[in-house]
Amino acid sequence: MKSVNLQEKLSMFTSHWDPHVIAQYNGNDIMVVKFKGEFDFHHHDDTDDFFLVLAGTVEIDGEDGDTVVLKPGELCVVPKGMEHRPRAADEAMVLLIEPEGLPNTGDPKTAAAKPHI
Repeated sequence: MKSVNLQEKLSMFTSHWDPHVIAQYNGNDIMVVKFKGEFDFHHHDDTDDFFLVLAGTVEIDGEDGDTVVLKPGELCVVPKGMEHRPRAADEAMVLLIEPEGLPNTGDPKTAAAKPHI
């Protein structure tokens, strides 16, 4: 057992859309990431997508044209198979939980590496 300081982990990198694994839980990667600008529309065929905003504001656009706005302390679970696009006008800090090894774009060819920090 050990504690993980989220602010300390977030201070270890400056890149955006670059998730970093900070812990693992029952076969899932727990990651921190910084958002700024728009990510691509994408989906995950076999798993939901979990977003918890730690700082800043995140908007998640859905395939149906709806947008969910998340402030610090708020989370959203995007159902598996649903096209979505996260975005942030200003830098936002986010905690993600995904099955270990899941590509962040849903496609291994375009996915970012997930370094452990």
